[in-house]
Amino acid sequence: MSHDSTAYHLLRQRGGLADLSDRVQLRLTGPDRVRFLNGQVSADVRKLIPGQALPACLTTAKGKLCADLFVTATADALLLDADPALRDTLAPRLERYLIADDVLLEDLTGQVPLVHLLGGATEALPGTSTRGANRFGQPGVDLRLETTEFSTLWAQLAATRVLLDEPLRETLRIEAGLPRWGRELTADTLPPEAGLERTHIDYHKGCYLGQEVISRLKSVGHVNRALTGFVSDDGTPLIAGSALFSPGAEGARPLGTLTSTAWSFTLEKPIALGYLRRGSPPGSLIARPADAAGPETRVTPHPLPFSA
Repeated sequence: MSHDSTAYHLLRQRGGLADLSDRVQLRLTGPDRVRFLNGQVSADVRKLIPGQALPACLTTAKGKLCADLFVTATADALLLDADPALRDTLAPRLERYLIADDVLLEDLTGQVPLVHLLGGATEALPGTSTRGANRFGQPGVDLRLETTEFSTLWAQLAATRVLLDEPLRETLRIEAGLPRWGRELTADTLPPEAGLERTHIDYHKGCYLGQEVISRLKSVGHVNRALTGFVSDDGTPLIAGSALFSPGAEGARPLGTLTSTAWSFTLEKPIALGYLRRGSPPGSLIARPADAAGPETRVTPHPLPFSA
């Protein structure tokens, strides 16, 4: 059994620990913070109470993604965190619409240690804790700490929990069918294409930037492509960036692309996330790596998530 396999299976017994301090972190304060942010994101911020978090999309007027993020409420602020790749774009996107609002936006990136606990006992936690932060396909707890207490607490938690390093976090993310910025999510993505309407969008909250387009997509009932899971038919490792084709369809237009790959310790097979065009034929497909980077592989679409 590999080290990663051992950690994966111990995770259910001991719980996991992840350092997410490299994520973009912003803080909104001021009396207009809830009203302002509610007009920017796809989730209903008004429903949050202190100690709760919810995922949300930040979009353009045309409904394309600017960011997927978590919004956390405290007694006097709203905390936002997002993928590190959005370091240079998230704050300017929000500031662009801060006109006559009594809101202060502060960039806390790199200043506040952010730790995520997955499973295990979570009683008597120090710092500011947020429960129900679903980051890896299952509920967890976020801890925002003082820098001075980070090292001590990290050592205490790491003594009993499994460290969620980057490869293990990717496995959990892909098995859960969760899209990631830079892989499944880009500035050209419509949130419903990535399945975010199930977790990030409140269709009853009222107006926000991009709401009209996203509501129209819901009324149409479909998008032209959809985030899909794939399993390697014969166990051959899958390669991100591979184009998908119908068997025997030489020279045809690709039906989709693989975006993220991993070994599933649950299915004991190589798996992938990717996009598949609407109306694609059922059954196995050929995954063809770009620039002949590897062998062609047969894959079969699989419902998401891969694991419960």
